[in-house]
Amino acid sequence: MSQHENHGDHHNHGSLKSYVIGFILSIVLTIIPLVMVMNNMLDKTTTVIWILVMAVLQFIVQLFFFMHVREGEKPRYNVQTLVLGLVIVFTIIAGSIWIMMFNKY
Repeated sequence: MSQHENHGDHHNHGSLKSYVIGFILSIVLTIIPLVMVMNNMLDKTTTVIWILVMAVLQFIVQLFFFMHVREGEKPRYNVQTLVLGLVIVFTIIAGSIWIMMFNKY
Protein backbone atom coordinates (compact mmCIF):
# COMPACT_ATOMS: atom_id res chain seq x y z
CA MET A 1 0.00 0.00 0.00
CA SER A 2 2.87 2.38 0.69
CA GLN A 3 4.05 2.07 -2.92
CA HIS A 4 0.87 3.67 -4.22
CA GLU A 5 1.19 6.66 -1.91
CA ASN A 6 4.36 7.81 -3.67
CA HIS A 7 2.65 8.01 -7.07
CA GLY A 8 0.62 11.09 -6.20
CA ASP A 9 3.20 13.32 -7.90
CA HIS A 10 2.56 13.19 -11.66
CA HIS A 11 4.97 15.87 -12.88
CA ASN A 12 7.08 13.35 -14.84
CA HIS A 13 4.22 12.24 -17.08
CA GLY A 14 3.84 13.67 -20.56
CA SER A 15 1.25 16.18 -21.63
CA LEU A 16 -1.62 15.45 -23.96
CA LYS A 17 0.19 17.44 -26.65
CA SER A 18 3.31 15.26 -26.45
CA TYR A 19 1.22 12.07 -26.54
CA VAL A 20 -0.68 13.27 -29.62
CA ILE A 21 2.55 14.27 -31.39
CA GLY A 22 4.10 10.90 -30.53
CA PHE A 23 1.01 9.06 -31.72
CA ILE A 24 0.91 10.92 -35.03
CA LEU A 25 4.64 10.33 -35.60
CA SER A 26 4.17 6.64 -34.82
CA ILE A 27 1.32 6.37 -37.32
CA VAL A 28 3.33 8.16 -40.03
CA LEU A 29 6.41 6.01 -39.38
CA THR A 30 4.21 2.92 -39.72
CA ILE A 31 2.39 4.01 -42.87
CA ILE A 32 5.51 4.99 -44.86
CA PRO A 33 7.02 1.48 -45.02
CA LEU A 34 3.58 -0.06 -45.52
CA VAL A 35 2.93 2.09 -48.59
CA MET A 36 6.42 1.37 -49.91
CA VAL A 37 5.90 -2.38 -49.62
CA MET A 38 2.33 -2.48 -50.89
CA ASN A 39 3.18 -0.45 -54.02
CA ASN A 40 6.56 -2.09 -54.77
CA MET A 41 8.12 1.36 -54.97
CA LEU A 42 11.75 0.29 -54.52
CA ASP A 43 13.85 -2.81 -55.01
CA LYS A 44 14.05 -5.39 -52.22
CA THR A 45 17.30 -4.25 -50.58
CA THR A 46 16.35 -0.57 -50.53
CA THR A 47 12.93 -1.42 -49.14
CA VAL A 48 14.49 -3.44 -46.31
CA ILE A 49 16.84 -0.57 -45.50
CA TRP A 50 13.93 1.89 -45.43
CA ILE A 51 11.94 -0.43 -43.16
CA LEU A 52 14.90 -0.65 -40.78
CA VAL A 53 15.36 3.12 -40.76
CA MET A 54 11.67 3.63 -40.03
CA ALA A 55 11.87 1.03 -37.24
CA VAL A 56 14.76 2.87 -35.58
CA LEU A 57 12.93 6.19 -35.87
CA GLN A 58 9.80 4.55 -34.45
CA PHE A 59 11.88 3.30 -31.52
CA ILE A 60 13.25 6.78 -30.84
CA VAL A 61 9.75 8.27 -30.95
CA GLN A 62 8.51 5.64 -28.50
CA LEU A 63 11.39 6.33 -26.13
CA PHE A 64 10.99 10.08 -26.01
CA PHE A 65 7.23 10.54 -26.27
CA PHE A 66 5.87 7.52 -24.39
CA MET A 67 8.62 6.09 -22.18
CA HIS A 68 9.91 9.52 -21.05
CA VAL A 69 13.59 8.58 -21.26
CA ARG A 70 14.68 12.20 -20.99
CA GLU A 71 12.62 12.83 -17.86
CA GLY A 72 12.56 11.49 -14.35
CA GLU A 73 14.35 11.50 -11.05
CA LYS A 74 16.10 8.20 -11.62
CA PRO A 75 17.90 8.26 -14.97
CA ARG A 76 19.44 4.86 -14.18
CA TYR A 77 16.07 3.22 -14.77
CA ASN A 78 15.74 5.13 -18.02
CA VAL A 79 19.08 3.77 -19.20
CA GLN A 80 18.09 0.23 -18.22
CA THR A 81 14.86 0.67 -20.15
CA LEU A 82 16.79 1.95 -23.14
CA VAL A 83 19.19 -1.01 -23.07
CA LEU A 84 16.31 -3.49 -22.80
CA GLY A 85 14.51 -1.76 -25.65
CA LEU A 86 17.62 -1.88 -27.81
CA VAL A 87 18.05 -5.59 -27.11
CA ILE A 88 14.42 -6.23 -28.05
CA VAL A 89 14.64 -4.14 -31.22
CA PHE A 90 17.92 -5.77 -32.25
CA THR A 91 16.40 -9.21 -31.70
CA ILE A 92 13.32 -8.39 -33.76
CA ILE A 93 15.32 -6.82 -36.58
CA ALA A 94 17.93 -9.59 -36.67
CA GLY A 95 15.21 -12.26 -36.54
CA SER A 96 13.24 -10.59 -39.32
CA ILE A 97 16.32 -10.32 -41.52
CA TRP A 98 17.18 -13.94 -40.77
CA ILE A 99 13.70 -15.09 -41.79
CA MET A 100 13.68 -12.94 -44.93
CA MET A 101 17.12 -14.14 -46.05
CA PHE A 102 16.80 -17.85 -45.30
CA ASN A 103 13.13 -18.51 -46.05
CA LYS A 104 13.31 -20.47 -49.30
CA TYR A 105 9.67 -21.54 -49.55
